[in-house]
Amino acid sequence: MSDLLRAPAEIKYAEELDWLESVDDGPKPFSWRLSPKMIRLFVLGSERADGLDRDVSQKWFGDRGIVERAIVTLASDRGLLLIGDPGTGKSWLAELLAAAVCRNSTQVVQGTAGTTEDHIKYSWNVSMVIAKGQSRESMIPSPIMTAMETGTIGRFEELTRSTSDVQDALISILSEKYISVPELDSDSIVFAKPGFSVIATANSRDRGVNDLSSALKRRFNFVRIPVVTNKKSEAEIVRFRTEELLRRHQIELEVPPTLLDVLLQSFADLRASAAAAAGDDEKLESALSTAEQIGVLEDAVLHGNFFGERALTARTLASSLVGSLARREPEDLAILNKYLHGVVEPRSKEEGGSWPEFLEGGRDAIATLS
Repeated sequence: MSDLLRAPAEIKYAEELDWLESVDDGPKPFSWRLSPKMIRLFVLGSERADGLDRDVSQKWFGDRGIVERAIVTLASDRGLLLIGDPGTGKSWLAELLAAAVCRNSTQVVQGTAGTTEDHIKYSWNVSMVIAKGQSRESMIPSPIMTAMETGTIGRFEELTRSTSDVQDALISILSEKYISVPELDSDSIVFAKPGFSVIATANSRDRGVNDLSSALKRRFNFVRIPVVTNKKSEAEIVRFRTEELLRRHQIELEVPPTLLDVLLQSFADLRASAAAAAGDDEKLESALSTAEQIGVLEDAVLHGNFFGERALTARTLASSLVGSLARREPEDLAILNKYLHGVVEPRSKEEGGSWPEFLEGGRDAIATLS
């Protein structure tokens, strides 16, 4: 695993999944590798009441009911659509579920404006077609078709980014559970095996880009992933993901709790300001998601490790925050500057601590970008 830039969940947690499979005596739908209860435990982590001989780490932080409904949906004939704001962990949850169900989370189609029907059905190896004609051997199955043939989970990221004709092609797959290949005279239908399902994700901020048709909506169970608003839960997510990233970079560094509080409070302040804003010009372009907090913290840690004193400082954290969130010039810089003067400056005088250094670092970063 050390030679992979980013190992998929089934490789990263292979030893844990092997162990869970060895002690799992619960009923398993279709050809699932784990029972629904064990999948929930793999995603949310173990508790003392589970009575296991070892701890299972928590990998996704969210409501237990969300995970349970997602698992139940995968055991039905309907597709699963995880929908929510950017950075709420939709893709990570989809990857964990696919890894636990079938030990393969890599059968993924990425939805974009350029995604075509071929990406979710099949295409052809042109050189083989020229040499031998169209056949099953010269056909290149999509990740979704491969999932159908193997009775496993196919994933479709950012479904609403795809055009209506691509979405329409998915309707027949979810409804009929087969794909016709009219170019072939024989063996021209690929049927889905038991266990096949689709986990799709959609960004709630993309509403209106390519809205889902009523027909496609009926083929999915919608599971909404809320924005994490609990400060303790958000701190756990940021700490968990940041520690993983630091291990990948082989950096041994503890994030000071005081600086983590500064980061969390800054995002909470900026979210409150965005909620009270009269128009888009008064809001940061950033979604201010938990994922963006993780990015800000990782950037600050790496900068301090490579160019600083191998320690995380409030100044570096502020510089990283400004650099990550200032995407529009001059609008975002003006919003961040207003926040520093209107919120951080009074707080630094009243509370002291890391806030004065954070204020100074933010001001310097804005001056550099202005």
